[in-house]
Amino acid sequence: MTINYSIEEIFKILSEIPDPEIPVINIIELGILRDVKLEDDLCTITITPTYSGCPAMKVIEDDIKIKLKEIGIEKVKVELVYSPAWTTDWINDEAKEKLRAYGIAPPDHSSVDKNVLLGKARDLKCPLCGSKNTEMISQFGSTACKALYRCKECREPFDYFKCL
Repeated sequence: MTINYSIEEIFKILSEIPDPEIPVINIIELGILRDVKLEDDLCTITITPTYSGCPAMKVIEDDIKIKLKEIGIEKVKVELVYSPAWTTDWINDEAKEKLRAYGIAPPDHSSVDKNVLLGKARDLKCPLCGSKNTEMISQFGSTACKALYRCKECREPFDYFKCL
C-alpha cells in the first residue's frame, strides 16, 4: 500500500505538533523537523534534538507516530540526526515572535554568540514590558536550553532562549 500524501502535505500535518516544552511553537517552527521521506508504505521522518539528551524528543517522536497513524500511515520510522547540530538559527522569525508573545525572550542574534553558554549576561529586552534593563539570574531557566532573567523595571522573571 502506498502513501497517498505528498511530502509537502506531511510537513503541513506535522506542523500541528507543538513543542512539548513550548506549546506556542511547532516542531517545524523550532527547526527540529529536518526531513520527510516516502518510500512505498514507509514514511521516514528525520528530526534533530535541540540539544543532546533533550527529554522532549521521545514525546515528539511519539506525537509524530500518532499524528501520522491518525491519517492512515501505519509504517513510520523516526530517525534522530545529530549532525549538523541543531542551532537557534533554525528558529524562524514567526516562531521568535510567538516566543516573545508567550513571555520567552527569543534568541537575540545568531548562534555565533556563545556568551550565555559561558555565563556572560546580555542586554536583553524584557518580553513582558520591553525594557532593556534586565539581568541574568541563572544560566538555566525552566529547561536547559533557556536562561533565567529578571526585568529590573517590571520586576518579572522571564526565560531567554539561549543562542546555540
